[in-house]
Amino acid sequence: MAKEAITPREKDYSQWYLDIVAAADLSENSGVRGCMVIKPNGYAIWEAIQSALDARIKATGHVNAYFPLLIPKSYLMKEAEHVEGFAPEVAEVTRAGGEELAEPLVIRPTSETIIGASYAKWIHSWRDLPVLMNQWANVMRWEMRTRPFLRTAEFLWQEGHTAHATDEEAQREVLMILHDVYADMVEKMMALPVLRGRKTDKEKFAGAVNTYAIEAMMQDGKALQSGTSHNLGQNFARSFDIKYTAADGKEEYCWTTSWGTSTRLIGALIMAHSDDDGLVLPPRIAPTEIVVIPIYKNDAERSAVLSACERLTAGWTGKFRWKLDDRDYVTMGFKSNEWEVRGVPIRVEVGPKDLEKGTAAIARRDRPGKAGKAFVPQEGLTDHLAALLLEIQQALFDRALAFREAHTFEASTYDDFKEKVEQGFVRAYFAGDRSDEDRIQEETKSTVRVIPFDQPEAEGTCFLTGRKTTQQAVFARSY
Repeated sequence: MAKEAITPREKDYSQWYLDIVAAADLSENSGVRGCMVIKPNGYAIWEAIQSALDARIKATGHVNAYFPLLIPKSYLMKEAEHVEGFAPEVAEVTRAGGEELAEPLVIRPTSETIIGASYAKWIHSWRDLPVLMNQWANVMRWEMRTRPFLRTAEFLWQEGHTAHATDEEAQREVLMILHDVYADMVEKMMALPVLRGRKTDKEKFAGAVNTYAIEAMMQDGKALQSGTSHNLGQNFARSFDIKYTAADGKEEYCWTTSWGTSTRLIGALIMAHSDDDGLVLPPRIAPTEIVVIPIYKNDAERSAVLSACERLTAGWTGKFRWKLDDRDYVTMGFKSNEWEVRGVPIRVEVGPKDLEKGTAAIARRDRPGKAGKAFVPQEGLTDHLAALLLEIQQALFDRALAFREAHTFEASTYDDFKEKVEQGFVRAYFAGDRSDEDRIQEETKSTVRVIPFDQPEAEGTCFLTGRKTTQQAVFARSY
């Protein structure tokens, strides 16, 4: 799909998103409702995200394991709040090998239950703790309304599951994952600023004591939950009999956590950074950072230009993720359009005139059109590009942060709130309960995204109830 076929954001944001997915060749629908085929371009982005997350997860002392896709239904039924929360989304296998199964098997919507069953067998003594594990897997949740990457019936993710001797250790774990793994990766690699905070009881994970999340703003002003970390208390430990013998000889239940993020992050990349010309990728997460396009009209020019490209790119392997596009069967215009739509951060073009002048043409993807184009000396090109990649990475973060700040408002009355929440995030004093949240969601289609960690010292008045409180919440419509 050419960039001309991409619907402008201002005309139809939802269609723009779908057009970007198609134009950048990221995924396509499969023969199963709500499931997608992640194509090589899309999967390469997921691999970059996965690599960045996996390195951070392992750096904090966690190890990877793998648990089965199929879970006995009886496992899911053991934690009442958990099963109630996931029941509408669960897919079951009731027949296999030509026979009805004695017990239905659930296709995992998440793995707390089957991992809890294993932990109950593995953990005996305080010496076995903490258990710090993560798995990379697929899960299935039978979503009614699906959209590529953002909400699909099957998706890829990582899910961490840990067990600890004390509540304090479990709480440190969930906050460390939120800050040092999720927020750090999303902000530093994806150039996407996030809000960090606690979910309300209405919005927390089914079966958790507390859920913490990072929330990012998309270009339509909506929020996208980009990672969650759950303190499960002893709920699952009691349901699955996960116990340990303490140093004093007493038997205690473990304190467990779980945390995860998914291919939804690809949707975040698209909606936070891309434009009407196609995908825009931050350099640190882009599978290809630089594409070099030689320009020539005949064999003599081809030989000279390719020799120059070889000289200019000497030493790039290991320093940059780059490609040479020397295809002869497509035009220069086609190449430029294709790499622009796919979001490659920098295009380097070299032609006969550049050889005469000792220059190279540079086009940076974060600045479309003439604003992003320049001619630079061939001498010192490598250093120039290295610096430019850093500049683009920071520019994308700064742009996303400026957009979020420009679309974050305060509200002191409900009428003021209803007007502003249509435009972006609203941060306001809030002392309401679950019924108040239900009312707000029904009337405005917005929810509490997080109770931010940074709270005011001064007391204020709840915009809805009129009660005094020191707690502020961030509301937004969301995906």
